[in-house]
Amino acid sequence: MVRSMTGYGRGETILEGLTVTVELRAVNNRYLDCTVKLPRAYIFAESSLKERVQSRVGRGKVDLFVNMTHALGNDMTVTVNETLAKGYVDALHKLYELGDGSVRREYYPTDLARFPDVLAVEKREEDPETVKALMLKALDLALDDFDAMREREGEKLTQDVTARAATISALLSQVEERSPDIVADYRARLTAKLQEVLGSTQIDESRILTEAAIYADKVAVDEETVRLRSHLAQLDEMLRQGGAVGRKLDFLIQEFNREANTIGSKCNDIETARIVVDIKAEIEKIREQVQNIE
Repeated sequence: MVRSMTGYGRGETILEGLTVTVELRAVNNRYLDCTVKLPRAYIFAESSLKERVQSRVGRGKVDLFVNMTHALGNDMTVTVNETLAKGYVDALHKLYELGDGSVRREYYPTDLARFPDVLAVEKREEDPETVKALMLKALDLALDDFDAMREREGEKLTQDVTARAATISALLSQVEERSPDIVADYRARLTAKLQEVLGSTQIDESRILTEAAIYADKVAVDEETVRLRSHLAQLDEMLRQGGAVGRKLDFLIQEFNREANTIGSKCNDIETARIVVDIKAEIEKIREQVQNIE
């Protein structure tokens, strides 16, 4: 199936209070250009995320956003500085011994907790491989969502390009039908011109036939129309084949233009020139649509 280069996807995974949200969006680009934006503490996962995108996306400007959210307090631990706490206890005993009895001997954990540096709040250590696996899982979900959107858009692009290709085919038929008339018109004009110049003098019919044959060979577009129809068949095959065919279609449309230009330059006929203009207009519209295909 043909896919558009533009799209958006979102994925989310949760493990032990850690929520990973991945969003990606893409716009047209000649090649694949992936930018990953994630918290600095998790920069170790950047290359793996890029590799996963490269395995699923052919081309386009892809921006990937990773957001990490911990449940309240889930990523923090509280530790006791036992050595310092014992030092405070010893100091309290000493104060009691030095006191005159007005200093109470009883003390509670909350008393010790008030002293500086007895309790420390630290960020909990996370296993990098576990976190990276969680990110990749969220990214896969986002890519699935992203591909679904691109396939829907790709189907619309395919329908539009196919319809325009059918229009080109119909216009080619008009060119082919008009081609014999061009030679007949030229022969009639040539005969009339010779009669005007020579008056009553006998016209050499063989000379007219020779000139008409030379002209017919000069304006013949059979080869060009055959090649253009071959390109149309190739276009249809690529669209049915699907996959990352955008770059191939770019080159194919260049061949479309080359044949159309040759037909236009050969046919010295107003009606055919008008048809060729219509053909080139449809080719240009197809080219614009192909720019959106992966």
